[in-house]
Amino acid sequence: RSPTGMVFALAFAGVASWGSYRYGDRIVLASTRAREVSPADAPRLHNIVEGLAIAAGIPKPRLYIVPEDAPNAFATGRDPEHASIAVTQGLLDRLDRLELEGVIGHELAHVADRDILLGTVVATLIGAVILISDFFLRSMWWGGLGGRRDDRDGGPLSGILAIGGLVLLIVAPIIGQIV
Repeated sequence: RSPTGMVFALAFAGVASWGSYRYGDRIVLASTRAREVSPADAPRLHNIVEGLAIAAGIPKPRLYIVPEDAPNAFATGRDPEHASIAVTQGLLDRLDRLELEGVIGHELAHVADRDILLGTVVATLIGAVILISDFFLRSMWWGGLGGRRDDRDGGPLSGILAIGGLVLLIVAPIIGQIV
């Protein structure tokens, strides 16, 4: 209910943003139960990725296998030097070498173009905007930012923050859906 709360919310959003930038790939991989595989564990996969990474001019990413039957793959990491590619066991079982090269090439394009970083940053920023708009909404609901209503009005700052909060409350979900 005070500007101190907003500062705390912004600090929390900043720490969460930094954490998702720095450790988001590990969180995603852990949530899918992916396990890192060595060249001895998955020689065909490593061979394909190494060849395509050389052709793309990027470092070979770390490789993971997700214990799922559905065919799928994804890339994660903040830049080519910290990238990982995960494929499901179902994908490895169903695709021949040429098809697997196509899927891996697609994922390596995400790594080379830094699409993953952009998506992570955008999602984090939208989350921060939603947190801030929620703070404003709750602040207005429970008596504004200026303290108790019978003590003082809150002044023009309270009105400006209320309008800003309403705008964020309306715009944030729309931008989230667009992204």
